[in-house]
Amino acid sequence: MAIKKLPCGRWQVDLWVTPEKRVRRRFKVRAEAAQFEQHLLKKAAEGKDWAPKRSDRRRLSELVDLWYNLHGHMLKDGERCRVTLDHMVVRLGDPVGATFQAHQYALDRRLRHEAGISPKTLNNEFGYLRAVFNELRSLGEIAYVNPLEQVKPFRIDERELSWFTDDEVDVLLHAIRSGCENPHVEPIVMICLATGARWSEAEGLGPSRLRDSVVTFSKTKSSKVRSVPIDPALERFVLEHWKRHGRFTSAIGSFRRALDRSGIELPKGQASHALRHTFASRFMQKGGNILALQKILGHSSLAMTMRYAHFAPEHLAEAVRLNPLAGKAIFGQNDAQPADTV
Repeated sequence: MAIKKLPCGRWQVDLWVTPEKRVRRRFKVRAEAAQFEQHLLKKAAEGKDWAPKRSDRRRLSELVDLWYNLHGHMLKDGERCRVTLDHMVVRLGDPVGATFQAHQYALDRRLRHEAGISPKTLNNEFGYLRAVFNELRSLGEIAYVNPLEQVKPFRIDERELSWFTDDEVDVLLHAIRSGCENPHVEPIVMICLATGARWSEAEGLGPSRLRDSVVTFSKTKSSKVRSVPIDPALERFVLEHWKRHGRFTSAIGSFRRALDRSGIELPKGQASHALRHTFASRFMQKGGNILALQKILGHSSLAMTMRYAHFAPEHLAEAVRLNPLAGKAIFGQNDAQPADTV
């Protein structure tokens, strides 16, 4: 009989599926054993290969290569991800993927964090490596569970958005006009302030994407094309600039030096993005619609745009009207005295 009850109370399937291949497995209940027996008999009837599968001994470097060839090469930043992953493979000692443990990655992350690597960078690296296992599993290239499945990323406090005041915009433009060696800085800054474009989007513009006072951005972060109208005077300024100086070239370094000369202080990493924040904050302060702002900025999710919602006039007015002190006498004024009790 292929199924028998063992002294321990479990049920064992003991079946020769071929003259050379014997399968034995234990189950808690007889029904599960019977189901497994029928599964074996069916596969034997279909002539399945019963040779045991070889263990997966591919190393992490091989998995990264496979991920890149099957999926990573299609990503906009695939090559950059590949370089980052290659560095991680070296630091981790190129372990066998099937036996790679979460604690090995966690230890490397801790050492990197203690060495001063920012949590945002560490989270990016974590996302890349986890995606390798997820993608290969979804493609059927690996059979084991993602070893990083239960690992949590760093929790990062949301950074305060930085933007330029009207006076600071004037100071910045003066620093650009009076001391920039790169002539492209001023028109790029003007485009960013007028459209909320990312620096790379404005820097990549060409004459074919500025027509009838409308700027069209392509190859954006969200991979979507978007168009934003601008003032005709700005259009004439940019077109004349291209005639005199040619298309934009890399100017971010010159912009940062102009920002340093201006004396305006911004949090680390927000130099060029402050131009985008300035547009968005002014747009909402002047009564702009949050859905329109989402389309202008090219956010794929409204949640991203909602960071600017608190700049809306009605939002600010409600903060005054609905706070706990509203209607109370404050700032040295005498509060109304409570009535005498009997």
